[in-house]
Amino acid sequence: MTPEAAAAAALRPRVEGDREQEILDAALEVLTDVGYDRLTMDAVAHRAKASKATLYRRWNSKATLVVEALARTKGIPVVPDTGHLRTDLLTAFCGMGGLTENGTTATLGAVMTAVTTDPEFAREFRTQVVEPKARVSRVIFERARGRGELRDDLDLEIVVPALAGIVLHQVFVYGEKPDASLIERAVDQIILPAVRPQC
Repeated sequence: MTPEAAAAAALRPRVEGDREQEILDAALEVLTDVGYDRLTMDAVAHRAKASKATLYRRWNSKATLVVEALARTKGIPVVPDTGHLRTDLLTAFCGMGGLTENGTTATLGAVMTAVTTDPEFAREFRTQVVEPKARVSRVIFERARGRGELRDDLDLEIVVPALAGIVLHQVFVYGEKPDASLIERAVDQIILPAVRPQC
């Protein structure tokens, strides 16, 4: 966008409300169809039936647009508190915004290359999408530690991302379906035996 176009766009009203959500939805659709590398602001504008200037009034790059679309679609992460580590993990990973939700792994797959090749996108993605989910897992494990469900020497820096890592490896490397059964097997056969206090 030229400096003149950017200045003109700054004088127009910002994109908000339902129109903003329509554009974010269009961005996710284009992302799923073509992947992050081939996604363009023109393509999103066309899908949303908007002008490119409309998009630039609200987002200064495709990285900020796509990351906000990804973050917004999952909503504010909720930390389950069932009183048990196992059910907290299953609720967090199988519920709304979890890895079993429709489209979650498809959109993650569409951005994986960008995480390693686009520093701006990687920074925004880690801050706005990954970190909120990691905080949920950390709180779950910290509560479990307070209840005496974890061994004393457990390294939470390794454990907190472990479940997501196991599931995504099975999905992307081995083509397994990201369903509740996969989450449950990973929790019961790997996570819980690794974190429980030794007898």
